Amino acid sequence: MAEQKRDYYEVLGVEKNASDDEIKRAYRKLAKKYHPDANPDNKKEAEAKFKEVSEAYEVLSDSQKRQMYDRFGHDGPQGFGGQNGGYYSYSSGFDGFGGFDFGDFGFGDLGDIFSAAFGGGSRNRKSSGPRKGADLKANIDITFEESYSGVEKTITLNRHTECSKCHGTGAKEGTKPETCKTCNGTGRIKQVVTTPFGQMATQKVCSTCGGEGKVIKEPCVECKGKGTVRQSAKIKVKIPEGISEGQTIVLRGEGEPGSKGGPKGDLYINIHVKKHSYFTRKGDHVLVDIPITFTGATLGTEIEIPMVDGSKEKYKIPEGTQTGSKFVLRNKGFKSVNNNWRGDYVFTVNVQVPKKLTSEQRDLITKLAKTMNEQPPIKKRGIFG
Repeated sequence: MAEQKRDYYEVLGVEKNASDDEIKRAYRKLAKKYHPDANPDNKKEAEAKFKEVSEAYEVLSDSQKRQMYDRFGHDGPQGFGGQNGGYYSYSSGFDGFGGFDFGDFGFGDLGDIFSAAFGGGSRNRKSSGPRKGADLKANIDITFEESYSGVEKTITLNRHTECSKCHGTGAKEGTKPETCKTCNGTGRIKQVVTTPFGQMATQKVCSTCGGEGKVIKEPCVECKGKGTVRQSAKIKVKIPEGISEGQTIVLRGEGEPGSKGGPKGDLYINIHVKKHSYFTRKGDHVLVDIPITFTGATLGTEIEIPMVDGSKEKYKIPEGTQTGSKFVLRNKGFKSVNNNWRGDYVFTVNVQVPKKLTSEQRDLITKLAKTMNEQPPIKKRGIFG
């Protein structure tokens, strides 16, 4: 009968609601305590404890694995703890647990040794294949009107480009990088090391070529062997109509150049829209306050409304319009950047009461007031109540 596994939380000595930091601290403390090299007089038991602690951390440090463990325990859908089922494959490589380098514990290069012994990967390994270039970021300021109608902008960007002298090889004209003789172009050096578990094979980055697999004997005079030079570039950016504050435009392949045949990185452009003096935006709707005269509000009038694109729209204001009344022009707002839907243009009228009147105007309004027998409406508990 197989020995029943201990609860992973019990192994690490933490509660089931422990945070990621608490789990990490518990693991580091126990891993250092039970590391075989720290227990030369009791290596066998220490190795077993060390593997148990590492296995627990491997599961609890991963949010998805932890969720499955909390739900199903060791007997999950395909089995936890090294059963290599279709859902969860467990690798017990010591150097792979949580991305820790055992140099942190003072055990030198044992990370690579345990990695070779138990199948884990070293975080310090350098990929020898093609690598994508770094992404870049830039900011563009546009006006409210430009965000409404769309615009094309040109930005100046400092970035690395392929060296025109060596065409990215890094080698002097007429020469080319040579295959590293130390590692035969692999970028890695194999070693056989004697450990408490016996002889084990491990790999290290080649110190001659730095893991590149190539050696440049005569560097390019222009780029000093880097293969790229930093230059200023002008890039045209088409900003679509309807774009809003904080949105990002991505230009693929406009970032830093890749290495070893890898693709270029991307350029991420953050859009900042300047505030308008009287227009505001809510979603895809345009909001604005429009002043109208006292007589226009009373008798009704036709006014010209300024639109965001600079045009004007005529609109009939009905008689008796009160200040604060809202009117809507359908489909005159911002275009959605995700579809063809448009927002509305919503304006609020503010009735402008004249502050100064001529004698004639005052007499006319006085006569009007007498004919209307004006009196504010009575409200309960109001000033006239």
